[in-house]
Amino acid sequence: MTALEPFLLAEFLGTATWLWLVFIAVVVSLLAFDLGVLHRDNHEIGVRESLLLSAGYISAGLLFGLWVYFQKGSDASMDYLTGFLIEKSLSMDNVFLMATIFGFLAIPRQYQHKVLFWGIMGVLVLRALMIGLGATLIHEFSWILYVFGLFLAVTGLKMLFSKVDDHPDLERNLLVRFLRKHLRVTNTLHEQRFFVRQPDATGKPVLWATPLFLALILIECADLVFAVDSVPAIFAITQDPFIVYTSNIFAILGLRALYFALAAMIHRFAYLKYALALVLVFIGAKIFLVGIIGKIPSVISLSVTVALLAGGVIVSMYKTRNVQPGGTAADEGER
Repeated sequence: MTALEPFLLAEFLGTATWLWLVFIAVVVSLLAFDLGVLHRDNHEIGVRESLLLSAGYISAGLLFGLWVYFQKGSDASMDYLTGFLIEKSLSMDNVFLMATIFGFLAIPRQYQHKVLFWGIMGVLVLRALMIGLGATLIHEFSWILYVFGLFLAVTGLKMLFSKVDDHPDLERNLLVRFLRKHLRVTNTLHEQRFFVRQPDATGKPVLWATPLFLALILIECADLVFAVDSVPAIFAITQDPFIVYTSNIFAILGLRALYFALAAMIHRFAYLKYALALVLVFIGAKIFLVGIIGKIPSVISLSVTVALLAGGVIVSMYKTRNVQPGGTAADEGER
């Protein structure tokens, strides 16, 4: 036995340390290849490149799920795939909000990738903190799972009764108003820079934030809001921190790549949120059903999730077949 073996085989949050290190190495390699090779320049990402990048990230996530199958078993692999799919689907609303933020701040497409990249870096840390907190709460207070279940069910029901065309009003958003009041923000972009030095009212050079940095803060805060749904959802499926964190991160990694394709066609998924609402209700109800009928097999959870989301996509595609990106129907007779 080498000197490193005890460390590598020691458990961290219920999983061998070497498995965590493999996961970290894969994520770091993907991000380094993305930023250092594919996007050394700030070119505008087209739909074709976006789809290819997204396919690569999705493939990496699915291959990692296959690796989980060989390392932790079929149930863990099914839980990973369910969490991956749910997080990926919940991210659809996040894509719409990101597009709204970029449009509101007039961020050109060639600079959006940098904001999203550093946004992902922040997500890696924030999700780790939230998942660590969630795991600690569940370990200390097992009844907290029922709180998660109730929260998910209520959130799902609220989504079911919300309007398809509900849009956030960023002009009146409290966070936007707070940031503009307490930060020195330039009126225009300065290429891809987050900060610049400019004279203030007295003529003294001081540090100013650019609209690009404002977009980064808003996107990080938006992810925190969406994590309030997604983190309890995956904990309702499994309490294994390794599965919870890895499924979340692999789903989010591909979101940045997929954004540039989805932003142009997000209107085609207008009814997907109702399928997501049913998924959240199902996952929330599953926690309470455990005490009545026992643990629901992972394969059933995955099958129900896939069926609901596929149904949401099919209905969305059919209902919006004549709707243009601006939200208007190509043929008014279809309304």
